[in-house]
Order: sequence, then C-alpha cells, then structure tokens
Amino acid sequence: MDQRTAVTAASTKLTMGKAINSGLRAAMERDPKVIVMGEDVGKMGGVYRITDGLQKDFGEHRVLDTPLAESGIVGTAVGLAVRGFRPVCEIQFEGFIFPAFDQINSQVAKLHYRTQGMLKVPLVIRVPFGGGVGAVEHHSESPESLFAHLPGIKVVSCSNPVDAYWMIQQAIECDDPVLFFEPKRRYHEKAEVDTEATPYPLFRSRVVREGSTATLAAYGPMVKTCLDAANAATEDGHELEVIDLRTLSPLDLDPVFESVRRTGHLVVVSEAPGEVSIASEIADRVQRECFYSLEAPVLKVTGFDTPYPPSKVEEEYLPDLDRVLDAVDRSLAW
Repeated sequence: MDQRTAVTAASTKLTMGKAINSGLRAAMERDPKVIVMGEDVGKMGGVYRITDGLQKDFGEHRVLDTPLAESGIVGTAVGLAVRGFRPVCEIQFEGFIFPAFDQINSQVAKLHYRTQGMLKVPLVIRVPFGGGVGAVEHHSESPESLFAHLPGIKVVSCSNPVDAYWMIQQAIECDDPVLFFEPKRRYHEKAEVDTEATPYPLFRSRVVREGSTATLAAYGPMVKTCLDAANAATEDGHELEVIDLRTLSPLDLDPVFESVRRTGHLVVVSEAPGEVSIASEIADRVQRECFYSLEAPVLKVTGFDTPYPPSKVEEEYLPDLDRVLDAVDRSLAW
C-alpha cells in the first residue's frame, strides 16, 4: 500500500505545514466551538506559520495569542474543553511543553476518569517535535514516550501531508484529549492531498510499503527515513516492508504482528532515546506475540541515551539510512 493518494479533481499539492493549516481551517469552519490558542499563533501565524491567516479569517475570539506560559495555555484550554469548546493548543517547540506537564498529567489525562465520565476533555495539544532543523537546545527533542505513558491521553504523530490534513481534524473531533506530535523537519515536504477522500482511521497503523524480507516500524520523521532505506535496500535484493505506526498511544500493533509473522525480522526506528521508550514497548510486545515467527531478535535504531546534542553534531545523533540498513543486515545475518 502506498502512502500517497491518487490525484483527483479535489487534490491539491500541499506541504505538511500547509496541510495542517488547511485541516485546522476545515475543522474551524465546521464547528464554531473549535478554538486555536498559543504563543504567537495569531498575528504572527506561529513560528512555523502553521496557523497563518487563521486569526484574520476567524477573528481574535477564536485564534488567541496567549502569554508565554504553557501551564496557563493548557490550564485555560482544560476549562474551555469541559465547558463544551474544542480548543487546539500549540506548543511552540517540544522542549517548552514541560511547564504544562503537571496540567497534562493531573488534569488533562484524569478529569474524565476522576468524574466517572461526567466530564469530557476534547482537547488537542499540537507539539512540533524532533531534530534535523539545526536548532538550539530545547528545540529538537523527542519526548513522546513520556506522554504515551500517561493513561487517559491519546498520542499520535503524522508523517506526511495527507495524514497531517486528516489526522488533525480527526484529533479535534475526538472526545478524548490528544497530543498531536508534528515532525518539524517534514513541514516543507509536499504531497497531493485529496480533501474529499475517505480518511484512514485515526488510531490505526498502516503499511506504507509492502515487502517480504524484513519489517521496519517507525512514526513521524523516521517514516521517510525508513522508506528511503527500503528503496536503497532493493539494490541488494531486499524488499523491506515499512509500517507507519501513526498512533503511539494506544499502539496499534496488529499490522506489525501480521508483517513480522511473514518476514521474521523487525527493526523499530525512532528519533527518541531508546531507553524505556515506545520502541522498547514495541520490541517487547512483538517478541511475545510473534516469538515463534521471529528469526532474529527485534532490533532498535533510536537516538542515543543522551541529551540532544548541539546542532553541529546532530546528524551523528539522528538515525539515518545507513544506521537503519546496518540494523537490517545484522538482523538478516543472525
């Protein structure tokens, strides 16, 4: 299955950033209760211009420039959500989210459970994440495992413009709180987006390249890296299957199980540090569910267990095509 959509009369070539903008716009046009809020999201249109033009078209009462206070942004959004609104918060960079961690853990994740279902928190928190953009400290991290560990929150990550357009709308329509991780280094990559297509379900993984030699499982920025690796592997006669996980909590691993039972090999790829991570959870569950199908242990290709390095050496930190192919070779040679 190819991750691209067919070109139709309703198709438009969009960057991922523009696809998210268009998805936000579509959601706001459908539902007047959808509110966008965050630092510089209004007049500036966000540091990556993801919300560009929304305040001009929907007004300051629906696109709110907030103070530089992430706990205040998320706390205010919780109040709006329980009163029937569907707020979409932007965290400028993933490293700035931690002042709001208490709100996310203590309120966003628990209000529905604490009130035995009386209160819903239909809240989306958009988080640009990951490296590869030459940024300074606190601007290139991958903290998604921390949030996937919190019961009561759903965590998703888009990897291409098509998913970006549809997934942001589906996340807004969801009655549960959703953390929406956006791979910032993929913001400028383009694809045809059919705005009249039937969207793929939000909390489902998807095979984006079929293969029979080994399976690569990834999400967010690493999906393209895995697709590039799979294309390069054909020169050695290997057909690698690539699975875009898309949802990190709850993990949808049925497509991964099915693939591994055919290929016998799995490499999990993620920018985040590998220790106590989403990649570790996938490796554990696959080795339990597919033990008799595996021909080698599940291998992980991740960021290193260090703070994110200075931008001049970030390419040494980030998983790349060579590291992925090396892991495939080690798996096949087991």
